[in-house]
Amino acid sequence: MATPRTVAFHTLGCKLNFSETSSIRRSFEDQGYTTVDFEEGADIYVLNTCSVTEFADRKCRYEVRRALKYSPDARVIVVGCYAQLKPKEIAEIPGVDLVLGAAEKFNILNYVDGIAGTTGKGMVVAGEVKEANTFVDAFSFGDRTRSFLKVQDGCDYKCSFCTIPQARGSSRSDTIDNVVSNAQKIAEMGIREIVLTGVNLGDFGNGTEVIEGTRPQKSGLFIDLVKALDEVDGIERFRISSIEPNLLTEEIIDFVAGSKRFVPHFHIPLQSGSDKILKAMRRRYKSDLYRQRITWIKSRMPHCCIGVDVIVGFPGETDEDFNETYTFLADLDVSYLHVFTYSERANTPAAEMLEAVPMDIRRERNEKLRILSEKKRRHFGDSHLGQVRKVLLENHTTDDQITGYTDNYIRVAIPGDSSGTNTLCDIMLQSWNANGETISGKIL
Repeated sequence: MATPRTVAFHTLGCKLNFSETSSIRRSFEDQGYTTVDFEEGADIYVLNTCSVTEFADRKCRYEVRRALKYSPDARVIVVGCYAQLKPKEIAEIPGVDLVLGAAEKFNILNYVDGIAGTTGKGMVVAGEVKEANTFVDAFSFGDRTRSFLKVQDGCDYKCSFCTIPQARGSSRSDTIDNVVSNAQKIAEMGIREIVLTGVNLGDFGNGTEVIEGTRPQKSGLFIDLVKALDEVDGIERFRISSIEPNLLTEEIIDFVAGSKRFVPHFHIPLQSGSDKILKAMRRRYKSDLYRQRITWIKSRMPHCCIGVDVIVGFPGETDEDFNETYTFLADLDVSYLHVFTYSERANTPAAEMLEAVPMDIRRERNEKLRILSEKKRRHFGDSHLGQVRKVLLENHTTDDQITGYTDNYIRVAIPGDSSGTNTLCDIMLQSWNANGETISGKIL
């Protein structure tokens, strides 16, 4: 086989994974590789995996098969959280040539030549997760009008259901100066919006970052980072991807409320509205604190969009516990829910807990919260009809529409062609489109 010169990527999971895939892609391109679409057939496929749910594991296997369908002789490399957690299992998947752990994935080009002639079982290069103790910066570019900028990695929290600390290691952060420098680079590329990403974003500043060629130094706190980024010229919007309620301080909320560039949109994991279940999950707050955060946000920014993560079917969750969560969310002034059905993850305390909830009941509870989420989303959109908001136009659709998001995360569609993408416009929100997913608007 000739030296590979084409590479394709597929990313599973979170915004952090997207930022890291983009940086890995640029490292290939810097060495002369050409990036092609997944379906085009490539010499090398890189799959960046997630392992938050069992479905994500199955999805990895599916993507390996799909890569080999388009390019039977391709070399397949698997990186990401699943690769760190179950490297030997992945190496046994037919067609996988190389598995790289958390500490090795950013040195992927050091291993490519070593798989050029391999056959059969994949090669594993995955050390202990404790070896993933340095911070490697990353940001996405080229596939979106917004950029996902990684500022933090790893997590020191020990939630009983979560494998992320096992997959990404301890909490560590970039420096404020380096984050600002990356934001300036992104601005020079013509991108209008940056989404700040991390495993535990509000924990920014924890851990000692080690950046090649420099002396280790401590970062400031997340509020210090937010204040520094608000002064970066060229970026119209900064969006905070997800932040724990106990780390989202009133000081951060107040600053965003008066910010020049940070948008009125928070995504705040709840996981359960039952204090009993929150304790079993080893979360670091109670429902009262969560309610206080939502109340404070809405008092400062009534138009703020608030998204919520919630898990149903956690071990020991009774009907009473679920109804407590449902009522808590129904009464809360939030805008949408991301609902996850609990799935057992190996080597987590929750997987060993008794009183497992039957799967049919888990699915039933999931559906109830999804319906509630849709009602919340529609209500939030309805409350903005007739208003004028700035929209970043992003995608041109096949029916001659351009879609984009308001600052507070309402999806809008207007007539137009691709020449209108990556522009910010004042748009009046008029009515829901037939698909129920977007609101039609009129440029002013």
